[in-house]
Amino acid sequence: MKDCNNGCSAEGTGEGGSKEPVETFKAEDLIITRATVLKEKPDPSTLVFGTVFTDHMLTVEWSLELGWEKPRIKPLQNLSLHPGSSALHYAVELFEGLKAFRGVDNKIRLFRPNLNMDRMYRSAMRATLPAFDKKELLECIQQLVKLDEEWVPYSTSASLYIRPTFIGTEPSLGVKKPTKALLFVILSPVGPYFSSGSFNPVSLWANPKYVRAWKGGTGDCKMGGNYGSSLFAQCEAVENACQQVLWLYGEDNQITEVGTMNLFLYWINEDGEEELATPPLDGIILPGVMRQSILDLAHKWGEFKVSERYLTMDDLTTAVEENRVREMFGSGTACVVCPVSTILYKDEVTHCFFTSCHFQTFAYNLTLWIYIWTKC
Repeated sequence: MKDCNNGCSAEGTGEGGSKEPVETFKAEDLIITRATVLKEKPDPSTLVFGTVFTDHMLTVEWSLELGWEKPRIKPLQNLSLHPGSSALHYAVELFEGLKAFRGVDNKIRLFRPNLNMDRMYRSAMRATLPAFDKKELLECIQQLVKLDEEWVPYSTSASLYIRPTFIGTEPSLGVKKPTKALLFVILSPVGPYFSSGSFNPVSLWANPKYVRAWKGGTGDCKMGGNYGSSLFAQCEAVENACQQVLWLYGEDNQITEVGTMNLFLYWINEDGEEELATPPLDGIILPGVMRQSILDLAHKWGEFKVSERYLTMDDLTTAVEENRVREMFGSGTACVVCPVSTILYKDEVTHCFFTSCHFQTFAYNLTLWIYIWTKC
């Protein structure tokens, strides 16, 4: 894995020899305690997403008084938290998700991890959690993956999912900025995110009575509260024989996200142009790493118009009626690319594209390109 440059920082001494709070942890101070008993590695074909964990974890503690402590890699273990911790009561927390892949040359690569570090830092600032050096955190994560490298599947359909998490741990019931926090990282070998398989189209349920996020909120941050609050609508989608929620927003029913994924529409637009469109980053859309990667690829190809623009359900239903929709798909780290087959909207079913030939589609070709990106 590629090493990062050292970040800034460290422990200073104030007047009279008193120590100032440590501004960031450093990878060179990493303390590693290896597990004495290693678990058996599972067959990649049997993996259920996020249910198996590796032998080790990374933890770094922070307090307002002392700043950052030294980072530690240690055997995977349960956390010990005071029941008054702010993360448990007021969702003062955030998480990230990225993957490590084993390439055709047997080298292990992380997919665009700097984008995850940037997003994690922005989320931390929004959650009033302490600042950290992104390069130092990435170096610590790389050391953790290196220690558990045999957990990176020898498989073309599986990978090692990396889950950095940052929580407020101050034992106080006051609603305020935390004075204690814990940053930790766990690893999980994973196969396809959806139980239906790695590239099977999903059906969507669209109902404007629920919203995932709103202007001025935290929809552009990767915080657990955004996900826990979506479960009720997800259950209703399943009750309506759909697999995921198509999140709408505003009086004009803007299309925003698909379940936990960013959304793309590949179509012939109102001006007769071939276009790949996705909603803009206006504060309610999560700036997905896979979203950015798809936009980067599409811009590089230069074969059609690429837009970040608002799309409404009226735009979509009109385009379907006029046979202008070629494909619709979601994207995310967990699923990579997931095609959409149908949408249930106002009790009517909208067919987005002919799913029986989806292995010849744009979304499938995107998946192949991203696969090459991660493996070579």
